[in-house]
Amino acid sequence: MFSQLHLKYLTFLLLILAIACSRKPSGVFLASELPEKPDYADPDAWAALPTKKDSADLFPSSLENRQDTAKVDVFFLYPTSFTGKADDHEWNAAIDKKEINQKTDRTSIKFQASIFNGVARVFAPRYRQAHLNSFFTKDHKHDGENALRIAYEDVRAAFQYYLEHYNDGRPIIIAGHSQGALHGRTLLTEFFDTTELKDKLVAAYLVGYPVYKEQYENIPVCVTAEQTGCFCSWRTYKQGYELKNSKDLDKIAVINPLTFTNEEGWVPNDKNQGAILFDLDKILVGNVGAEIHNGILWTNKPKFKGSWLYWTKNYHPGDFNLFYMNVRENVATRVKEYLSNHP
Repeated sequence: MFSQLHLKYLTFLLLILAIACSRKPSGVFLASELPEKPDYADPDAWAALPTKKDSADLFPSSLENRQDTAKVDVFFLYPTSFTGKADDHEWNAAIDKKEINQKTDRTSIKFQASIFNGVARVFAPRYRQAHLNSFFTKDHKHDGENALRIAYEDVRAAFQYYLEHYNDGRPIIIAGHSQGALHGRTLLTEFFDTTELKDKLVAAYLVGYPVYKEQYENIPVCVTAEQTGCFCSWRTYKQGYELKNSKDLDKIAVINPLTFTNEEGWVPNDKNQGAILFDLDKILVGNVGAEIHNGILWTNKPKFKGSWLYWTKNYHPGDFNLFYMNVRENVATRVKEYLSNHP
């Protein structure tokens, strides 16, 4: 038998991949019913700040949280946690919804944003995220687009506030997962690609959402583990899975987070320094191998207590966590390289 925590987390992993009819907004997007805009001068408008105690401060006991001495910042954008029941016109979540914030903090901030605290101060704004249905609806396609636009407006406002009040000329990592990666992708276009801020970009980790190889004029795909001023991206599926009804898969950027190159071919499990799925102190060394294949990343089925119940071939919730230790090491490698070239 596995623990109640494992059951709850496994349930979350499964539910985030499906939308029950009773759980999604069914009416049109109404600007008049949007939640109030966040005020990023208020620390409560941030899921993580270096100046307050939050889930991004957590770390495996064998490692360290070095935000106090870090010379680099990460601006982290969490994935969709607004997956539950929504009112008819409730396409965007208010940032003061306790249940949603707890879900965000106990999953993404704890198990994803914490990856970066060994070498970077962590900034993660709360934003009026779009409901999960915004990505899948056919009947309300434009409503979903409007909801995502509002979410990005908040991300943009938070980043501007960060630049004006927190950054002080420090190098920046942009990181995001799923909906967060979508907004991070746009953030790079607006603030970095054709501006002087590009020189402050250590790297971007845009994971769980497609990013094209030629997405940017001046920001290339990372093709070596030491490269800076570039972006990494991957989407994780079980080995053998093929995306259906997808075009231009050869144009999508994919790097292998076990090597941080774009080289094809199977990279074995022994190159995996450790997945972290349910407990920061349970580092699952050698849990999965990985291979780049046709616009996505293939892995073998992850092993954890109760994994026999995990039937889906879409490993999206584990995009970061299946490679937690490799990503953490790679962030440190890129930061060291960047700082050596920008003394």
